[in-house]
Amino acid sequence: MKKLKSIIFYIFSLISIVILTVILTIGIFILLVAIQEKLFVPQEYIMWIFKYPNSRLVFIYESFLFWGLFYIFNRGFRKALGTRAPSSKNSLFKKHRKLILSTFITFNIVLIYIIISAVTVITNNKIIDYSFLSPQGREYSYNDVVNIDAGVYGKNLYLPFTHAKGDFFYILELDDGSKIDLAEVGGVKNDEHEYFIIEELDIQFINMDIPKVSSMENFKYSTDHLDEIYTDKIRNILENTN
Repeated sequence: MKKLKSIIFYIFSLISIVILTVILTIGIFILLVAIQEKLFVPQEYIMWIFKYPNSRLVFIYESFLFWGLFYIFNRGFRKALGTRAPSSKNSLFKKHRKLILSTFITFNIVLIYIIISAVTVITNNKIIDYSFLSPQGREYSYNDVVNIDAGVYGKNLYLPFTHAKGDFFYILELDDGSKIDLAEVGGVKNDEHEYFIIEELDIQFINMDIPKVSSMENFKYSTDHLDEIYTDKIRNILENTN
């Protein structure tokens, strides 16, 4: 009976950890987005992008961070995994505590900076692209857009935190080879839906004779999870070509 109670307790602990991980991850994601908007987004923006894959990396990173901290500071969890406690006399953690902690802290700071700086801002006349290597931002005019690739993702193998079937994409290629997917939206002006803004930008780009590759092949998948008002906008964007 005692062993059964112990097993139930550990199962309950693991379920609680998963739930707390999800809550923590969502909460920190919202916090990071707020920090990005405060640091990088000017008043004159019409939309800004949380660039892929950094936008997915935050979920993976926070999950590992939470589990790592829980392992270090929760003796019951370590016992459940059958591993030696960090406070044990001969443990690796005890022997190299300063090095492990300094490496852990440095890694977290660098990774958080990489995630936060992955922002692109779209204004009425320019594109400002921030990154780990360019925290001051690099400015482009709309004339620097050399190609547009638009469509809907199909039945390709889906991995967690990647693009799912039915997801819309609208990728701008700039003259230096940089690519920005406007559908990876972080925020929009006046709470207008991003598809309405992308449609307006698309009309402007087409009028500028910017080359565009557009496909309706997987459009039907977008109707599985979006209301008609939004799929109509996607259709308009995909059918608007040079």
